[in-house]
Formats: sequence, C-alpha cells, structure tokens
Amino acid sequence: MIRLLKNATFATILVLAAASLSGCSSYIPHVFEAKGIPVKTLKPTAEDVAAAEKARQEQERQIAAMASVTGNSSFTERRGTPEYLLGPGDVLKITFWEGAKSTEYTADVRSDGKISYAFMDDVPVSGRTVGELYEALMEGLRHYIRAPRLEVVVKEYKSKPVLLFGQINKISPGPSGPGKYALKGKTTILDLIVSAGGPVTGRGSTFTGTGQTQVVVGEEGGNADLRNVELLRKGKRFTLNLYDVMFKGDASQNVIVDTGDIVTVPELPVFGERVYVLGEVNAQGIYRLKDANDLLASLSLAGGPTRLAVKSDIKIIREYMESKGAPVILSASYDDITKRGDISQNVALKNGDIVWVPRILVGDINEWIVNSLPLIDYLLKPAAYRDAYGDPTQMRFLK
Repeated sequence: MIRLLKNATFATILVLAAASLSGCSSYIPHVFEAKGIPVKTLKPTAEDVAAAEKARQEQERQIAAMASVTGNSSFTERRGTPEYLLGPGDVLKITFWEGAKSTEYTADVRSDGKISYAFMDDVPVSGRTVGELYEALMEGLRHYIRAPRLEVVVKEYKSKPVLLFGQINKISPGPSGPGKYALKGKTTILDLIVSAGGPVTGRGSTFTGTGQTQVVVGEEGGNADLRNVELLRKGKRFTLNLYDVMFKGDASQNVIVDTGDIVTVPELPVFGERVYVLGEVNAQGIYRLKDANDLLASLSLAGGPTRLAVKSDIKIIREYMESKGAPVILSASYDDITKRGDISQNVALKNGDIVWVPRILVGDINEWIVNSLPLIDYLLKPAAYRDAYGDPTQMRFLK
C-alpha cells in the first residue's frame, strides 16, 4: 500500500514537472481566465457617435436657455430690472414715517404666503416683488391715512434655498464653504460660488509608498475642477464649463440658478481620477490618471511587467456607461507595442480603469509545488517530518 502511494505521488510530481517545462516554451491559458476584446476592435458605432453628439448639442441648448432667462421662481424682471420674488419664510422690515419720526415693523411671511400689517390682515405677499408689495400696502393705508409714507425692504432672505457642495473655500468671518444658501434675486452660478468663498485653488499632492505599492495622497480635498461643475435641477443633471465663462467670456455656460438647485464643484482630475495597476508588475498600486493616461505610461509607473508576466495578453477592465454599468474587458499586447511598434495597442485609459497583468502557468505550478512540499514530506518521510516539526511523545501516526 505504501509503495502504491509513493508511486502515485511521484507520478503526480512528474506530471506537474512536465506541465512546468511545457509552460516555459508556450503560454497555457487558464481555464477560467476572462477573455478580452482586442483594443483595436473596440470602436463606437456610428449610431452611438451620432446619439452622443445629439445629446451633447441638446444639453448645450438647454444650458444656454437657462443662462438667458428673464425670470424664474426666485426673480422676475420689471421695467428691465431683475427683482426678487418674495416667499414664505422671508422676513420684511416695514418702516412707517410720520414727519421726521419713523416706526419700524418686522413681518414674517407666513407659510400661506401672507402677512398682516397695521389695519390690514392677510395681505398676499408670495410671488410679489418688493415694489408690488409696497404698492399694495400703500393702497390699503390710503383708506385710513390721507398721505402715508412707507418703506419696505427684505430683512432676511429665506424662501429660495440652493445647495452648494464640493471644492469651495471656507473663509471667516461669515458663512462660506459648502452648504445651504438663500438666493437674493437674479444669481448666476458663478455669483453663487464666489459669494460662498470661491473655488479651491493652489493645492498640491504627492506620491507615497513602500516596496511594491504606490498610493496617491494629498491634502484633504483637491483643487476645484471648473470645467466640470455639476448642476442638478428637478432630477436632471447638467455639466457646466465655468472655466470658459471666466477666461473665454462664454456667458452661455453661466446658468442662472433657481430655487432647489444642487450645485457641485468637483475635484480636478489630477486628484480625483485614478487607475489601478495590479498583477505581475514590480509596483502594484493606484496612480493618477494624469500620469498614467495610457497603458504604457501605467506600466512604466508600476515598474514594468515582471519576468512571470504574460505580456501578450494584458487586461484592461473598464465600466462603460454605454453598457449600462456592465464591465468591459479589453485585451492588449505589451510585446506588440514594444517589439513590433504597434502603437494602436497602447490604449488610452479612463478614470477607474483596472490594468491587470496576468501570470504564466508555470509560475502557478511552481508555487503549488513549493506549498505542497510539507505534505509530500509527510507522506513519503513521516519520521523526518515528526523529528522536524513535532514532539514524538505527543504525535500519533496511522500504522
């Protein structure tokens, strides 16, 4: 029985050794290895290109329309001048004059959009401008006073909130940074950002890491990406280029914000966009897309493929919006790029891409043999295993 066990074990080792030697001359693919789409064959269809262009043009048209409105729920134009529209929650200061003597009255606009003042109850306020409310109050007072003198101003703006997130400076004193802000009339998106402290600029970042790993680090939060400011309005998302507004005078991108808008100023790609290089490379890690914008650049930053790498079948794992979030696996050949000059294999990377460099089969088999040596020693030389690893008085072996 022991002889049969020895013969079976040696046969297994011989089979593995033969597979190992054959792996040195040709690559034997893994049975369950994901197959990739050659990067040269990955091209968007004409229909996809046309649909994307149509969607882009439609969004630009809508953005330009939002930047040129003459009124929304927060303001309207009267005689060519934009005026704030009052609403529930606003606080008004009404000053009544009797000769040189003045009397001030503070009125909160109730949830029903009305106020009460002097001899008048339930005066409609919501949706009116300050000038229109002034005329309504004056008309009511004339029933009781021959020549009333009145002044109406907004003491606190509360009824038209918007939310601002992202890379906004925090400045003291006063409210600043990301948060909730109340509109005070006609307000462009650039006006909103500047009044909240302005976009974050001037920050830097560094690489850190030891041995086989490199990771991007930097200050908490990065510089503002003014080319990709996001506006969410009534469930629809728009991307605005405020860089062109500031430096190219493109007013069509400077949208006039409205009640309920959510504005997000993201980080610049140098901080926010990354690629992941894993597998048989000398320094696995996370790298900035700015530095690793194509396959060759990412592999160079990672120290290049190791001697066990399958250079002819490198995988790029990507999530495509066109495929509704399903991952797409591309296949590229490092050898074709470096030895045959096929630059078309040097695929451009996108944010979130995973570059995976697989290992040849012989490396897996050798590792299996190394890990299995203790078991082989136990089966073939139990006495030696006992003397090396155990207490003879406490170990029991089957006879």
